[in-house]
Amino acid sequence: MESKNKHIAKAIAVFGTGSDVGKSIVTTALCRFLFENRFHVAPFKAQNMSNNSGVTPEGLEMGRAQIVQAEASGIPPHVDMNPILLKPTSEIGAQIVLHGKALQNSTAAQYHEKKKDLFESICGALNRLRCVYDVVIIEGAGSCAEVNLMSNDIVNFRIAEYADAPVILVADIHRGGVFAQIVGTLECLSRKEKDRIAGFIINRFRGDISLFEEGVQWIEEKTGKKVLGVLPWYDHIRIEAEDSVVIEKPSLPRTAPEAIPSIGVIRFPHISNFTDFHSLSDLNNLSLHFIDKPKDISSYTAIILPGSKNTRFDLSWLHQNGWAEKIKTYTANGGHVLGICGGYQMLGRIIHDPEGLEGLPGSSRGLDLLPVETVLSTPKTTTLTSFFWGDIKGTGYEIHMGQTKRVNSRAAFRVLSQNGISCSKEDGCIRVDSRVMGTYIHGLFDNPEIAEKWLTGLGLSHIDVSNIGGLAVREKEYNLLSEHFKKFIDTENILKLI
Repeated sequence: MESKNKHIAKAIAVFGTGSDVGKSIVTTALCRFLFENRFHVAPFKAQNMSNNSGVTPEGLEMGRAQIVQAEASGIPPHVDMNPILLKPTSEIGAQIVLHGKALQNSTAAQYHEKKKDLFESICGALNRLRCVYDVVIIEGAGSCAEVNLMSNDIVNFRIAEYADAPVILVADIHRGGVFAQIVGTLECLSRKEKDRIAGFIINRFRGDISLFEEGVQWIEEKTGKKVLGVLPWYDHIRIEAEDSVVIEKPSLPRTAPEAIPSIGVIRFPHISNFTDFHSLSDLNNLSLHFIDKPKDISSYTAIILPGSKNTRFDLSWLHQNGWAEKIKTYTANGGHVLGICGGYQMLGRIIHDPEGLEGLPGSSRGLDLLPVETVLSTPKTTTLTSFFWGDIKGTGYEIHMGQTKRVNSRAAFRVLSQNGISCSKEDGCIRVDSRVMGTYIHGLFDNPEIAEKWLTGLGLSHIDVSNIGGLAVREKEYNLLSEHFKKFIDTENILKLI
């Protein structure tokens, strides 16, 4: 373990009473607020469990939540900000990504045995950040009071203690029981851990905040700790979600697919990088639906097969529950289908896994909608990619295991560079009738001209894509989030923690 530097930066930890209570959003808001106040700030999450990942400028993989937080901090993302990424491949297994590179697939039990060694790597990453930045905002994971896991904790109080970081505890009033969330969390903690909690932020309040003043008073009297603020529910800010918990139970579409042009995204059991479609969901006069149960899809303008962390399992799922036949029928009747990453692999004739990277070695029959064949293999490809679609230039990123070979067919894109290195490659495949296309490139629709060309090919040239703008648009959202945060949070007390 690296020794601490005597000039090491201050750290603040943001923990939660549970999963999806708003830790990532509060951390992002804190990063932006401190950046606006001229602090050289960086985010940090020791261990992130998510299939929603991205690629750093060095071509290494990390969680998208920390990429978002780095953007809000005005700095490029670096894997030290998320030294361990766990990408679930099953109910009890995940791929371990250590310092941006795939290490191995592991069961939960096997992973727990590695935690002692991994904690040293985590501390090293945190030390390096604290030697460079003024402040590091440490995000916790899940609930910080899971008593059955605390003895092996490497992401919540153990790292807060190592960094001597005060803790802001986030609770979600929208899900109900906020008083029990806060008091119950404290009751599960040791005296030492309780003392580290500096205050509470209550998230997702709906209604008149003045009606909660008595609630704030009760919490402060009961716990002896300050409520740093109550954040109201908002609909005017769009920040990328950390994980697919936001789409685990797809809601019924607000409008029928035939009411306005609609795009359907098949929600695989192991869907990854669902943020590929955020830009589409923001467009006016276009509806985006995540759909999991097989249904009539004839009214959809296009169907998208997204990325998957367990491609062969999700392909089998398509065959077994009737999705495969519905997609084939939809295509035969003139429908448009796009496959991205794992979805691209599924559109082909066959997927071979000779090394058993996703389970037992073997081969899986694809949907046979594109003349391509895939062999899953190591090492994992992680690149920032620049490409041309015809005469239109775009940028995106790739994260995939294996290679896909076209058979007497044409590529979708010309690749210009990967991780800043010029190259002359081709990516993806597009069918002769242009109705079925696949690619390994994520982030396509963050390029307005690429999105416009794809929509035009669907007969939707009238859709306005002017609000797609990549980082420039996201910058505006970070500023809005910071304004929201400053309006309702006691930022003076937070600055005192630094």
